[in-house]
Amino acid sequence: MTTTGDEVRAVALALPRTKEQFEWQMPTFRVAGKLFLTLPEQETSMAVRCPVADRDELVQAEPDKFWIAPHEAGNAWVRVRLAALDDQDELAAIITDSWRQAAPRELLDPA
Repeated sequence: MTTTGDEVRAVALALPRTKEQFEWQMPTFRVAGKLFLTLPEQETSMAVRCPVADRDELVQAEPDKFWIAPHEAGNAWVRVRLAALDDQDELAAIITDSWRQAAPRELLDPA
């Protein structure tokens, strides 16, 4: 079963204060105004925030699933092939991790 852009959208929009916009000829997702996910390549992949050290390890470990777009090489982003995801839990974990990197502190540590 291949993960779809609609499934990505559903997971992302379920996270607090997330909004979808259309920018750069693709859907983009922001939390409190900060970008955390894009759906490029006709929604067959997604780009998510990922610390550079973690990103490089992911790409080395699973190059069929993760890759780095040339224009993002110096940034903390990684691309994910939706067809290569194992299941909905993996999809949710990747999106939630990216969201947490962009979310304001009050959403992460509510008092």
